[in-house]
Amino acid sequence: MKNPAQLLPTTRRDFLGYGVKGVGLLAFSRFAPSFLVESAYARTPAPESGRSILVLVQLAGGNDGLNTLVPHGDPAYRRLRPTIGVPDDQLLKIDDHLALHSACAPLHRLLQDGRLAIVQNVGYPNPNRSHFRSTEIWESASDANETLSTGWLGRYFDNACAGKPADPCGVHISNELPQTFVGEQPHSTFGLAPNDRGGRGGRSLALTEQLLADGPDDPHHNAGFLRHTMMDALVTEKRFQRVLGAYRPSAEYPANPFAASLRNVAALIASGASTRVYFVSLGGFDTHANQPNQHANLLRTLAEGLAAFQRDLDAHKLNDQVLTMTFSEFGRRPSENESRGTDHGTAAPLFVLGSGLKAGLHGTAPDLGVDRNQDLTFSTDFRSVYATVLERWLLADSAKVLGERHALSGFLR
Repeated sequence: MKNPAQLLPTTRRDFLGYGVKGVGLLAFSRFAPSFLVESAYARTPAPESGRSILVLVQLAGGNDGLNTLVPHGDPAYRRLRPTIGVPDDQLLKIDDHLALHSACAPLHRLLQDGRLAIVQNVGYPNPNRSHFRSTEIWESASDANETLSTGWLGRYFDNACAGKPADPCGVHISNELPQTFVGEQPHSTFGLAPNDRGGRGGRSLALTEQLLADGPDDPHHNAGFLRHTMMDALVTEKRFQRVLGAYRPSAEYPANPFAASLRNVAALIASGASTRVYFVSLGGFDTHANQPNQHANLLRTLAEGLAAFQRDLDAHKLNDQVLTMTFSEFGRRPSENESRGTDHGTAAPLFVLGSGLKAGLHGTAPDLGVDRNQDLTFSTDFRSVYATVLERWLLADSAKVLGERHALSGFLR
């Protein structure tokens, strides 16, 4: 283990940088040098309780949109996918043209109940087919030809929140801080390991306790400052562990890490935490070979987890307060490949769940009049989806977050 002193912020810039790395540094700032305290407080948001909450669900790897929302009424679909196209007996029809894969049955029921909106054919101009770069574009909300170091929700924290932090502004249930949460200013964010049901707290809690034990007590020394500020992360994690351990959901969640992550989000929301944004991830969508069964299992995991989460929120009367939205770095190519899979593509649909939305289909379906190995042309810019969430759900000025105005979608009233 590194000496704690090697981990210390030694300058104002270093200190501010810690705020975007998932470490809560500000609750014990009375121990910090005054110039750091003033800088941090001037730039740090405070979440507010009783406000709308966004749960962002990443489908990592590039979800195949055409086998999720299936254009069964278009003859080109069977032409492009003669072996991996979803059979007719595995379709849950929405209308004469579109259907959901049968693995999405829980989402189909939510659609019928008015709890699900589907935004079709979402992408961006000049698409990039690199997992890393396209994920970066979606998380930063940048143009394809620009690189931003901040994330769109980090900039939302920058522009829409102010004051001294209470609970973290954002909580991610993933192994690393998503770029989505990174802002120009320091923010209190927090990470939990997937499938954590409460208890001891694992590696991060043990590391924090070790740093606290090894660091000097003098609060005016840099190491002492770190010791006291790391205490904030320890207190938050211990409190969250108690919440997760004591939570008794009002819906039965499937026994998998993705559902467990959503259960934990429900637990934190039900506890009254003032956190505004949560981030969870489901991986495995890079289906280059033998796609049909693999993709069906992923869709089932997604749909069953989201439906259980929605039932849990309903039972706790929190459904009006929470909006859940999926995203993936790209879709897949319309034509199947020689390995009974699909290669990196462009546009795909995304799901939005909640009680305060306009359910049904939004946007336009993709044009399948393409040759083999050609891509879909997107019809809805993903930043229009973000702008809609910012303006109509988070009640923020989307232009300040996204850098320009985008047309709003109709999935939120």
